[in-house]
Parts: sequence; structure tokens; C-alpha cells
Amino acid sequence: MNFWRSLVGKLWITIIFLVAVVLITLGLFLLPYIDSNFTNSGAIKRLFLYTCMIGFSLTTFFALFLFTKITQPMQQVIEAANAIRRGEYGTRLTLVTSDEIGQLATSFNHMAEELEENIRSLNNEKGHLSSVLRSMSDAVITFDIEGRIILTNPHGQTLLETWSDLTWEEEEDNGTVPKASTSSEVPPPLCPLFFSTLEDGGDQRSNVHVRQGVWSVHMAPLYSEDHLRGAVAVLRDVTEEVRLEKMRRDFVANVSHEIRTPLSMMQGYSEALLDGMASSPEESSELVQVIHDESLRMGRLVKDLLDLARMEAGHTDMLKAQVDVGELLERVYRKFSVRAKERDIMLELKRPEQELLLGAADEDKLEQVLTNLLDNAFRHTPANRRISILASTVVLEGRSLVEIAIRDQGVGINPEDLPFIFERFYKADKARLRGESGGTGLGLAIVKNIVESHHGSIYASSKLGEGTTFTLRLPVEKQ
Repeated sequence: MNFWRSLVGKLWITIIFLVAVVLITLGLFLLPYIDSNFTNSGAIKRLFLYTCMIGFSLTTFFALFLFTKITQPMQQVIEAANAIRRGEYGTRLTLVTSDEIGQLATSFNHMAEELEENIRSLNNEKGHLSSVLRSMSDAVITFDIEGRIILTNPHGQTLLETWSDLTWEEEEDNGTVPKASTSSEVPPPLCPLFFSTLEDGGDQRSNVHVRQGVWSVHMAPLYSEDHLRGAVAVLRDVTEEVRLEKMRRDFVANVSHEIRTPLSMMQGYSEALLDGMASSPEESSELVQVIHDESLRMGRLVKDLLDLARMEAGHTDMLKAQVDVGELLERVYRKFSVRAKERDIMLELKRPEQELLLGAADEDKLEQVLTNLLDNAFRHTPANRRISILASTVVLEGRSLVEIAIRDQGVGINPEDLPFIFERFYKADKARLRGESGGTGLGLAIVKNIVESHHGSIYASSKLGEGTTFTLRLPVEKQ
């Protein structure tokens, strides 16, 4: 119905326009014949002149009218299209006509609504993807087919900045030449995996060792319409997992070694007794004594392992009460004085005159700590040297602490081994001493767990050939 109404209106305008054109044309065509055929030619000329002027005016008016009816709506359409091109997707046309321009405006508004909805959906999806990438604890890096970085999450960007100074070797005709990586290309540790992913077109997994860290990398290809356009890498820091796995393997190996030796000795000496190799009661007693000593040693090892496991699991029973550190140090000092005289070692105790009190501590556990540290000091200090027990109070970060230092003048510890002395079986990988001078290798690990259960800290400093100092700090206030 709108179409026919619009068509009738346009026909009337067209008829009027054609009549005006016909009048003007007819007047111009008959004007030369007026002088010769009509006596009243002047009046007729004026009539035709007025008619031409009226026709010309009507023609001009209707031409301007049609021009305005078409150009103004089109100008609005152009301005609305430019607004959408600039990103103003809420732009709408307000043209209300029943002709083709109105239909164009209606279609334009529908198109703008659909476009705005699609853009909103895309922005929401982009926001969701960005939130997921930001919340991921793993590093995510996306590369194009040329190896340029096109997308990262914050952890990935941090990792790229950390690896920015790495170099890799580029093959040339005359050999390999070191080449520095840039922040916009595949990092050197990921280059082999990136090239393998592009060549094979499948997922690749590998552990990458960079400096002191280990990264688990999963790289997958990116496809667009069945065309390979890059790769995405997900990197996870597994340094701690690798370290713990190594500690587990070392722990099993060390326990096996520690238990195998006494078991072998017990088996060998018991077989000797069964075979009657002891020719006298004294030899039999000596073999039995060796078996007994080795069984005690294996029992100590098992007990230390159980104690350490309970401490690390948080199941250690602590009978905490107020402890006078001065009396504890005096008791430990008297216990080791006899041993010091036997070994020709000078043992000294230095502590302040005022009382050293701990608000809540297990006195038996602390005595075990001091006994273990002093036992290690005596084991590695030669005769005519000094071992000192130093006690004082310090204030760190607003906390009052009791500081106890066990200082010896022994052989010292290699600086490379110093960070690992509190690990299980640290000494088992060294000399593996036996008998009176050898321990289970669990003492310092137990010491660290006891100190930490008292909310304290312990650390060691050492110089080869000059000695070692173990310093432990315990909070005075009740924790």
C-alpha cells in the first residue's frame, strides 16, 4: 500500500513537471511565427512570455523540491554511516517516510542494531578471554607463523622480560654465531619446540631448563580455515616439583644406602656365627657386639626418620612452657665439658647477666637442638681448637629474640654446599663416616624443623679452614 501511495505522489509531480516543460517548449517553438500570422502579436508574445516564465518557475520549484526530497535523506544516511564507521554503533536514522528512502532507513537501523549486538558480543568474548588469560597462573604466549609474538598474558610478558637477555646460536656457513633474542620473537629456549610444532603440525611437550629454573612447555599449532598461522605455548614453572622429585629419589637412595650397610654387616657376622667361624667365646662375643651396635645404629636411623616425618606432618607433641635459656645453656655446657677435656678442645659459654626467658618453648626439644649442633661441632673440630656457645638478645623488626650461636674452629663447609646442609642425608653423600664419628645425616634437618616449630629461624655461616657458626633465633614472646 505504501508503495502505491508513493508511486501516485511521484506521478502527480512528474505530470506537473512535464506540463511545465511542454508549455515552455511550445512557447519557444511558436514564438517565431507570431509576427507573421497574428495581428495582435505583441499581446500574444507577452502571453507566451508569461507562460514560459510560469513554466520555468514551476520547473525550477519542482526540481528543487525533488532534489531536497532525495538529497537530504541521503545526507543523513551518509552521516549515520560515517558515525558507525567511527565506532558509534548506537547511531540510528529518524527518517519516517513511505518511499524507498524510508525503507533504506529501516534497513539501515536493523543493520546497525545487528552490528551493535555483534560488536557487544565480540567485546564480551574478548573480555572473558582476557580475564581468563590474566587469571591463569601459567604463562601463555602466542606466535604467528614467522615467530613474532602476537599475544601474551601478564605472566607470559613477565617471562619474556626475564628471558630478554638470552642468546642462541645461529648457524652460518662458517660456523655458529651467537644471536641475541628480541622481545618480539620466539625466545631461544622455545625455538626448537616452535619449529617442531610448525613442521609436525601437532602438539609438542617438553621440559625447558633456563638458568636455575625448569619450565614445562606445551605448544600447540594455531589453525585458521585449515591453514597453519602460528602456535600457542603454555609454560608452567615446575622447578619446585623437579627439585622435590630429585629430593625424593635422593632420599630413597640414601635411606637404602644407610640401611643396607648395617644390614649387610649384621647378615655377615650372623652367618659367621652360624658357620662356627668364632674359635673362642671372646670372638663370638665380639661378633655379637658388632651385630648389636649395628642394630642400634639402624634403630637410631629409623627413629630419626619417624621423628622427622612427624615434625614435617605437624604431629609433634610440644610441651611448651616458660624456659630459662641461661639454665638450659649451663646444663648443656656441663654435659659437653667432659668430652671437651677428652678431646683437648676449649669449650666456652658466653651469655649476658640478665635472664634469657622464652615465653613458650619445649625445653627438651631445644636441648636436643643444642646437643645436635654441639655434637657436629665436636665431630669436625680438631684438638687444641675452640668451640664457643654465645647467647644474647636482639630486636629485629620490632620483635624481641633470643639469639644462640654455636661457633667452632673446625674444617668449615664448602660455600657451594652451605645452602643444602639442612636437607636430609646431607652428610650421607659426603664421607659416609661410620662408627662414633658418623651420624645418620638427619640431625640438621631435625634441628631446622624443631626451630621452625618454635617460630624461630636458623642459618649457618662458614669459611673453609676457619670454622662454622650456626645461629638460631627464637622469639621471646609467646607465639
